[in-house]
Amino acid sequence: MTRPQLADLTVGDVVATRTVEIDRAALVRYAGASGDFNPIHWDEQFATEVGLPGVIAHGMCTMGTVVDVVTDWAGDPGAIVRYGTRFTKPVPVPARGAAAVEVVATVGATDADAGTARIDLTVTHEGVKVLGRTQVVVRLS
Repeated sequence: MTRPQLADLTVGDVVATRTVEIDRAALVRYAGASGDFNPIHWDEQFATEVGLPGVIAHGMCTMGTVVDVVTDWAGDPGAIVRYGTRFTKPVPVPARGAAAVEVVATVGATDADAGTARIDLTVTHEGVKVLGRTQVVVRLS
């Protein structure tokens, strides 16, 4: 795979799009890896009792899943310099099947002196933005 070149990027370019799926098995794996066993991520009854639409994905699981769009595009996970987001809405995960999360990666800024590009992610589920101000700074040649 050819890595993207900073000189070829223009602010506003869409560099990648993807639909990622998060299912209950992903939540179990994430809970085990992170130690976050909050019942809103696995117990339907508990989640609805506290006012949620049902079991929801861990915010950090969603964040970690969607950044793969950028690491795949950049061709090197080590190229990521900085990554941040705001959690705006929960991602409900059905008991069967998966929640489809849409990701669009757009060039937000370039810095020739630093050799970096800021990639802005638009992350939605069922047309609703679930992560806000999601920005990934990537070092490119």
